Amino acid sequence: MIPQEIIRRKRDGGTLTAPDIEAFIGALGRGHLAESQIGAFAMAVWFRGMTREETVALTLAMARSGDMLSWSGIDRPIADKHSTGGVGDNVSLMLAPIAAACGLAIPMISGRGLGHTGGTLDKLESIPGYGITPDAARFRKVVDEVGCAIIGQTGSLAPADGKLYAARDVTATVDSVPLITASILSKKLAAGLQTLVLDVKIGNGAFMTSFDEAETLARSLVDVANGAGVKTSALITDMNQPLADAAGNVVELRNCLDFLKGAKAGTRLEAVVLSFAAEMLTQSGIARTLNDGEALACEALSSGKAAELLGRMVHGLGGPVDLLENPDKYLVAAPVQKPVLAPWDGWLASCDARAIGMSVIELGGGRRHPQDKIDHRVGFSDILPLGTKVSKGDRIATVHAADEANAQRIAVDLSINYRISDIAPSTLPPVIVARL
Repeated sequence: MIPQEIIRRKRDGGTLTAPDIEAFIGALGRGHLAESQIGAFAMAVWFRGMTREETVALTLAMARSGDMLSWSGIDRPIADKHSTGGVGDNVSLMLAPIAAACGLAIPMISGRGLGHTGGTLDKLESIPGYGITPDAARFRKVVDEVGCAIIGQTGSLAPADGKLYAARDVTATVDSVPLITASILSKKLAAGLQTLVLDVKIGNGAFMTSFDEAETLARSLVDVANGAGVKTSALITDMNQPLADAAGNVVELRNCLDFLKGAKAGTRLEAVVLSFAAEMLTQSGIARTLNDGEALACEALSSGKAAELLGRMVHGLGGPVDLLENPDKYLVAAPVQKPVLAPWDGWLASCDARAIGMSVIELGGGRRHPQDKIDHRVGFSDILPLGTKVSKGDRIATVHAADEANAQRIAVDLSINYRISDIAPSTLPPVIVARL
């Protein structure tokens, strides 16, 4: 294999064969390519794109560049979910134990915050003792005994993806649909999944801001995952406002515990969680229809079984045994909590969800640089949904900050972020926009 010949062929608009791609990614994984060659390959794909068959081959080659997990001996369907990222998107924290309570095995490998979006791992690291990188034996034991485990990617899982992503990050080739598709799915395939559901966000708080962009990515993910042998569907969901009524790490964990105790019924967040649970249960054959799947998920939630399994997962991965019973003992609150008040009467008509995510970073709850240390305590809670009628002085949200100066500054920013209208919004985007 001559790397530059593969780069040249793609640069000139040719179609690469599966052996070509396997050889190139194999050399990448073994450290046999120059950084310039990796960047040139990424740029050639960015300009020329890839066919479905090429993207399947790239995904499989990246998945096979490291360990491939096996769940033989676990007598449950192996399933997972992935989100392209949003603000106040803590769906995985509730979805995993709900799906496990209904009979699925969920070995969920999650990530940290990216840009303005929050990361599941950052939220879980708010829990004292929780181990996001357990050894393989412990990971398997928790999945087997509890039904779900949420951990981070290890260096041995799809390592070629990490190397290719590093090159994309510094060569302006992150936003290539084939490369995004292969990056997301290679880790999922390496995790040994049988079924997968994808949450592709759309709106001002998402990476994909238009429906066409979101649909293109969703179709690529669904087609390639199915082509690689994993039964997959996708929902396109609205991200024009925070999904949960909290954005931040500890505050979203508290939101999760409240959700599992039944305190978030009737919310947009509940609609998304139950929709994804129904997809997972139907795909895996546990439920016959989406309605049946949603009914099973509701029972797992109302019975308290899902809450119990979250507690067992946390303890199984090194966290406290009584997190659900005593959250205040472990989830440290920010020292300053300041209400954000409506400046006048009207209806909450719109907001910039991305700016809310960036405000969490400004508070210290996210990273500007990879090495930054996060303040897990900070963020927003009590966020009112769009369409809510407010009077002057009503609380729109609560800022959680490390000091009074930051609380005051961010409270002003958040107040300005919301547009308050004299008339009620005629329509708001549905939280589930489309299904593929």
